[in-house]
Amino acid sequence: MVLPFPGNEREIASLVLAHSARVVQGAGVAPWVVVDVDGVVVVPIERFLRDFVARGNSAGSVRSYAFVLQRWWRFLDTVGVPWDRATAAEARDLVLWMMQAVKPAPGRSDERRGGRGGVNQVTGKAYLDERYKPRTIRHNNAVLRSFYAYWIDRGDGPLLNPVPRDGRGRPNAHHNPLLPFAPIGRLRYNPKVPKRAPRAMPDERWNDLFGSLISDRDRAILALAVSTAARAGELLGLRVCDVDWGDQLIRVRRKGSGAEQWLPASTEAFVWLRLYLDQVGLLSAGDVLWWTMRRRSDGRGHLVRKPLTYDALRAVLRRANASLGTNWSMHDLRHTCALRMVRDARLSLRDVQVILGHAHLTTTQLYLVEDDAAVIRRVHEYLKDTGRRRADVPVADGYGLADLNVLFGGAQ
Repeated sequence: MVLPFPGNEREIASLVLAHSARVVQGAGVAPWVVVDVDGVVVVPIERFLRDFVARGNSAGSVRSYAFVLQRWWRFLDTVGVPWDRATAAEARDLVLWMMQAVKPAPGRSDERRGGRGGVNQVTGKAYLDERYKPRTIRHNNAVLRSFYAYWIDRGDGPLLNPVPRDGRGRPNAHHNPLLPFAPIGRLRYNPKVPKRAPRAMPDERWNDLFGSLISDRDRAILALAVSTAARAGELLGLRVCDVDWGDQLIRVRRKGSGAEQWLPASTEAFVWLRLYLDQVGLLSAGDVLWWTMRRRSDGRGHLVRKPLTYDALRAVLRRANASLGTNWSMHDLRHTCALRMVRDARLSLRDVQVILGHAHLTTTQLYLVEDDAAVIRRVHEYLKDTGRRRADVPVADGYGLADLNVLFGGAQ
């Protein structure tokens, strides 16, 4: 345990979190749980995750929450504070620790090649670095607050939530008595998140990326992504029955809500999809759509194909990026499709909102940004034409053209 300094202030820089908890797949209702060093399930977290599952959250969200609570359990064990005795001081110190700590990310060193947070010269995108981003810290605070809110409502936890809010103005000054009271103020230790404008992949870069792919399966997935704006997880969840060949539609299940939605795709994407399915062979309507191209042992001496996973899809992009010297991601294709649609006069912003699956139009409005490359191109054209336009201006009677050129820097 790291003892605090006088004044109850801890030495944050010297904290090394104890490996006293880890996330494993659960055998019960919760698909993921946190266990201690002896492999025993941490009961407070397990009960919270069960309730979290009952509220209709996906297995991916449960896993994300479990890793946040694992970090919190390790931090509390390091500083010697029981979970039900944690205060705002512990929540603050965890945020301070995350601001300066190096996060564990095994197997991702190749994605940071080029400068550990530097910018790729081809794509203009920043590389991943080894620090916790402000969005990660904000997510951490939101999970911890919901965890303690659950136990406070049960009456079995602390009296005050260790992740406090900052109240501003008069709380609920204009509250409608027919509605519940809304939370007031931002979480106190939430860092500010810089606004990032979405960027479209230039057409020539898209051609380079598409040309570097080595299989029809990969070409089909990326062609669907750039024409439908579907997320990687939504594409990987496709089944054979989710493809409408006649109307060239695919049916995805939206992230978060799980709602089914048909999305139109390009003719090119369906051409590559047909070529891929010819290689895979006969599939039934309920089978998943994407399979590994290499057959692997099933443990009984037979070589079979396995469903394509998210990590395998990331490996596809990793190989392409290594050959091109880029750092594109699947989400860049979603941004590219969204920006292409927004800039097309035939589509309204409401049309784009429906295709992207945004609940609020304000989210879609983030794509109402000007293309930097187009702006630079127009300014270059303006600068090239400046001299010609100035030469075409007629000279009024009584003025000498040679004198005006000397005065205003024109051609001699």
